[in-house]
Amino acid sequence: MAEVRLDQPVAALRGVGAALAGKLAGLGIERVLDLLLHLPLRYEDRSRCQRVATLRHNESAQMALRVLETDTRNAPRRQLRVFCEDADGAPFLLRFFHFRNAQAQGFVAGAGIRVWGVARMGPGGWEMVHPEYRAFPDIAQVRPEGGVRPVYPLAAGLTQARLRGLVTDALSRAGGDPALGAGEVAALSPPTALDALRIVHQPPDADSAAALMAESHPARRRLIREELLAHQLSQRIVKRRMRSLDAPALDGIDDARDALEGQLGFAMTGAQRRVIGEIGADMARTRPMLRLLQGDVGSGKTVVAASAMLAAVRAGWQAAMMAPTELLAEQHARTLGDWLAPLGVSVVLLTGRLRKREREERRRAIAGHEVQIAVGTHAVFQDDTRFARLGLVIVDEQHRFGVRQRLALRDKGPDGLRPHQLVMTATPIPRTLAQTAYADLDLSVIDELPPGRTPVVTAAVANGRRDEVIERLRTAVAAGRQAYWVCTLIEDSEQLAAQAAEEAAGLLEAALPGVRIGLAHGRLSAADKQRVMREFKESQLQVLVATTVIEVGVDVPNASIMVIENAERLGLSQLHQLRGRVGRGHTESQCLLMYQPPLGESAGERLDVMRRTHSGFEIAEKDLALRGPGELLGRRQTGVVALKIADPVRDAEELPELADIAERLLDDSAERERVHALVARWVGDVQRYGHV
Repeated sequence: MAEVRLDQPVAALRGVGAALAGKLAGLGIERVLDLLLHLPLRYEDRSRCQRVATLRHNESAQMALRVLETDTRNAPRRQLRVFCEDADGAPFLLRFFHFRNAQAQGFVAGAGIRVWGVARMGPGGWEMVHPEYRAFPDIAQVRPEGGVRPVYPLAAGLTQARLRGLVTDALSRAGGDPALGAGEVAALSPPTALDALRIVHQPPDADSAAALMAESHPARRRLIREELLAHQLSQRIVKRRMRSLDAPALDGIDDARDALEGQLGFAMTGAQRRVIGEIGADMARTRPMLRLLQGDVGSGKTVVAASAMLAAVRAGWQAAMMAPTELLAEQHARTLGDWLAPLGVSVVLLTGRLRKREREERRRAIAGHEVQIAVGTHAVFQDDTRFARLGLVIVDEQHRFGVRQRLALRDKGPDGLRPHQLVMTATPIPRTLAQTAYADLDLSVIDELPPGRTPVVTAAVANGRRDEVIERLRTAVAAGRQAYWVCTLIEDSEQLAAQAAEEAAGLLEAALPGVRIGLAHGRLSAADKQRVMREFKESQLQVLVATTVIEVGVDVPNASIMVIENAERLGLSQLHQLRGRVGRGHTESQCLLMYQPPLGESAGERLDVMRRTHSGFEIAEKDLALRGPGELLGRRQTGVVALKIADPVRDAEELPELADIAERLLDDSAERERVHALVARWVGDVQRYGHV
């Protein structure tokens, strides 16, 4: 039997043609290795037959039964009923709604039958609907099908049997692949990767399958540790390569901070000063800074960024700031201009909204060093935007950009010098997750809010009290305040039963005559959406009805009420981000979490956390535990490394040891082949996370 390599296309396996390869690609399976890393969701124990007395409602079971009699009914719908009993004489019913007469005749009274399906307690007792089955001459001759079978995630056109066959073929032919042996790391302990994969796909018995599902089996732990190690290695490779490059030494951040503080007219917090010191120490070196700045909503990240940019400008260099939306870029450009223009620093906005001539003029000014700070969206990092002396890159809301987008600006430095990089996020990321997803970045945290910030009063309100909520809006608007009304959907959905944004706007217009109400959602063109949000910021609108497009939005200090419909459908971090849109002025603000009762346990827990705390980090830890890293950070399109079986919360205790192992492997040149084999196995080409 010819061996296959793990990096070969899955078409190298028997029976995989173009059509089947296309279906597998829908599951992310393109290589033989991808197939082996497509792990089972659960297992079916077909090693024994159960009796009726041991069944559990809505759980799969294999049973040995004796056929008693059959009948066919046509009401309320056509069905074949097969009345059976187990060896104890306990009754059991099989139902078939799609059958042929020949099939009905195959059930012979007194014969034995082995069935597999989901057992449930029906109106007349235990039953199965459309089970798999096989006939035997007598119940005494019924034998279990044997073994424990994996159950995989499927795509349209694929069956469990087909996928199991492909995995079996791959496991039997991949033993000689050098990449498997080359990637073995002694510190991970046995079994080997290939042996672990064999056990995971083909557990020897039911106890092993149960241990695999409980994440306690050595084979599963081996793969989890190996995956975490591979990601630690991949991110550290990027970090080391960047550290090996040259960057301009930008001194003087303390003087820049003091000058900015004098201009602002208010004192920075201790946390801001500490973080500025960490950033300044990095910028003063001749190696590129790679730092992630975390700060809760309203913690003053922009002030920190402005200090760093002012230091870069005073050292004779330029700075660029990238934001995910045009409106946020406009806000940053306006704020930085107000703060820095009196200090002699020029700030220019660069977005796709500019007319071509104006955009080209600004690009020429940037290229000629007539402009010291450029703020914009994706237009900043396009190929035709060139900087004279780019020394610092700041990326706001890191999770909205892919890693490639973030790293594209680093090639815009002069004479082979790479600019320093500071990426910021208002989405608090638990340290355990940051160690996994952002291991290529050093971490700074602003863990203190500026004095004078009034906490937002948060309350959960049932949908039945909608009139009371509208009355609060009426009072706030009459007092000259503004309000957000956030809906989770744009149009009606039977599944979610959520209030549509357009319907909500209509209801509010009817309930609040004379109030200027705007509507913003994802179906609007970018220009219309920006126009509505700009009108709200400029107080032309009093109430903004929107979907979650305003999660990362503009600063409107006059907005004092945030209403979130169907709040039980959103994650904690998203709720926290939305709440952060209010409470930016000196008036007490409110966040009203409207929900549809009855609340499930998880939804009730989320709303309770929102009422109890304003700490973004406490909220993020809880959100990570409830929803997992994929939902908190975004999936692959956001540039976050996607984990297949490891979990940074559950497996957090593994990370310190694996980080040490990763550093030792990277320090040992003899381990180079092993390291790259391990990274290729789990991550792919590390270059896609940053070609350096």
